[in-house]
Amino acid sequence: MEQFIAFGIVGLSTAAIYAIIGSGLVLTFTTTGVFNFAHGAAGMMSAFVYWQFTVGWGVPTPIAVALVLLVFAPLFGLAFAKALAPTQGLGDAEKLVMTVALLSGLMLTARWIWSPDVARTLPRFFADQRPLQLGSVTITWHQALTMIVAVAVAVALRILLYRTRTGAEMRATVDDRALVGLTGADPQRANRVAWMLGIELAAVGGILIAPMVALDAAQLSLLIVSAYSAAIFGRLRSLPMTFLGAIVVGCLESYLTGYLPQNEYLPGLRLAAPALLLLVALLLFPHGRLRGRDRRLSPVPLPTVRGSAVFAVVVAVVGVMLATLLSESDLITYGLIFAFGVIALSFVPLAGFAGQISLCQLSIAGIGAVAYAHLGPDGQWWALLAAMAIAGAVGALIALPALRLSGVYLALGTAAFAVILDRWIFTLPSFEVFGVRIALFEQGSVDLVGPSLFGTPLTSTTQVTIFAAVVLGLAGFGVAMLRRSRLGRRLIALRDSEAAYATLGGNLLAAKMLVFSLSAAIAGLGGALYGMQLRSVTAEQFGFVAGLPIFLIVVIAGLGAVGSGLFTGAAYSGPLNALPVLFPALTNLVHVVPALGAIAFSGGFLGQGALAHLRHQWAAALRDRVAMAVLVGGLVLLWAARLGDVVNGYVFTAGALIAVIVVPRWATSRNRPPEPVVVPVEWLGIDRPWTTADKEVLDRGIATRS
Repeated sequence: MEQFIAFGIVGLSTAAIYAIIGSGLVLTFTTTGVFNFAHGAAGMMSAFVYWQFTVGWGVPTPIAVALVLLVFAPLFGLAFAKALAPTQGLGDAEKLVMTVALLSGLMLTARWIWSPDVARTLPRFFADQRPLQLGSVTITWHQALTMIVAVAVAVALRILLYRTRTGAEMRATVDDRALVGLTGADPQRANRVAWMLGIELAAVGGILIAPMVALDAAQLSLLIVSAYSAAIFGRLRSLPMTFLGAIVVGCLESYLTGYLPQNEYLPGLRLAAPALLLLVALLLFPHGRLRGRDRRLSPVPLPTVRGSAVFAVVVAVVGVMLATLLSESDLITYGLIFAFGVIALSFVPLAGFAGQISLCQLSIAGIGAVAYAHLGPDGQWWALLAAMAIAGAVGALIALPALRLSGVYLALGTAAFAVILDRWIFTLPSFEVFGVRIALFEQGSVDLVGPSLFGTPLTSTTQVTIFAAVVLGLAGFGVAMLRRSRLGRRLIALRDSEAAYATLGGNLLAAKMLVFSLSAAIAGLGGALYGMQLRSVTAEQFGFVAGLPIFLIVVIAGLGAVGSGLFTGAAYSGPLNALPVLFPALTNLVHVVPALGAIAFSGGFLGQGALAHLRHQWAAALRDRVAMAVLVGGLVLLWAARLGDVVNGYVFTAGALIAVIVVPRWATSRNRPPEPVVVPVEWLGIDRPWTTADKEVLDRGIATRS
């Protein structure tokens, strides 16, 4: 019994922190309509800043706490309010992208400033004081402080929301923003106050929990999963239910630590417990309609058959060029363009066509890699199809809960699924189900080889790279044909309105299971290609955090564009790998670029995506046969010169970039319609032939002068 109470005290202490963080999450969501995926990252940054003051610069603890909570956190909250203000009138996807970008960007920024290679710890509050004794139970002053702060936060929020004018404005903003404006209140001010308070609570939670765990950017940011679970208990609206949910989550974690049997299959379960609880809460609890949902839908481009076929050939040719130009080591790094391109392509039918937001595509790619590794150890070609089928079956499994979820809730559910795979399933040793032995990463790594096609095994990196490029081209062509098909039109109708789709006779279950399965099969294929390229992969390479930049780059490219696969693969494996080699000082900075691009996209700077801009710039060149002949001829000459060692790799790269930049501009200037010649009114019919429209111009000219 004593042990049970002791673990209960630990659980309540942790629950108090989750309650503080979760209440900030609920406060910002109900007031602003933005579900802040970066809420945990804000707490993480506050914890690092607190460490910098106390341990790094030796500032006394009370002053450091005051600086973080009274200066840094409010300013950080205002920065969040400023950054997210442009998304107020946008749909859930744009808001989600912005907060995911902030989450990814803040984690990378923290790693850039505070190197993860240096171990950092924080002392617990009042660690030198004698613990409290309640009978046989010992309570440290840090645990007592967390519970006291949680109670104080609950009381302060109650007073603020129900006893002050600012609280009344905030509650009124939740009900009707327009009506609040008519009564003379300021909804924008209520939003700013909500963001400042929300980030303030995240900072309090970050400072309190940092001494209890390792000071790591990813670990601290993902602790928010437990706060998510608490917030979902409160249906993102009720603060008392959020506190109750936090107690359930905190105590569950503590009792799992104390009473979970010693078993090699169960250690990961404790780590994944908050995500499991979040998934269960999402499925069991009813959810209200999300405010501001789907206010703006981007058009989905309709590719032509000829253009899609040409694009597939271009992708394969690019693969051949890379395979013949790069060294073995460079090809292992930059050849990942095509594998990542296939994984990114899996977002197009799912999120671009059907509007289903998923944050677990890289995790499903890991399932494809594992399945291919175990089914095709000698490169059996059919193992690739089997891996796609297994990944597709997992996708169908995800589609079942997706029937009850949409928007932010679906994103939360897929994120929870990714965390469960990351923390638990991928760490399991082999096990048997109905006599069938199932092995994943075997708590280590798995080896993959290229497939054997028509009796020819693809053993070299060059062969695997060309194979991956051909697969990306074929997969892109298939997705383009899906867009042109009746099924593609039905998926877009599903994205526009699920209610209207069902009312008109569409089967939501069949449509969602089909698109989730198809998307997962493509992701599984990409995972197998990824493993072939690297020859050996580990579970960490398919984690939830690793998948966030891919999602962000696909969004930047344009979710509905088939070319976003190649764009994402090239952006993720090209400049992000090349720039740190050329400029080592930018090693950490370049990884923030996807997050900055996503923030720019959500702010409206990229309109409908980067590919839409590129398509507009290349429109004239694609219609101009002379320009295309010059471009293709120039690239072929450069390729031949590089193969013959006439030019080096830098000259080839520079020449190709110049050709790609200059030719579209040249084609645009060649096809630009001539500027109309302005002729003075008195010279009409003299400098050029008289037209019927000139009579009106002449009448206006005479009338003006008169």
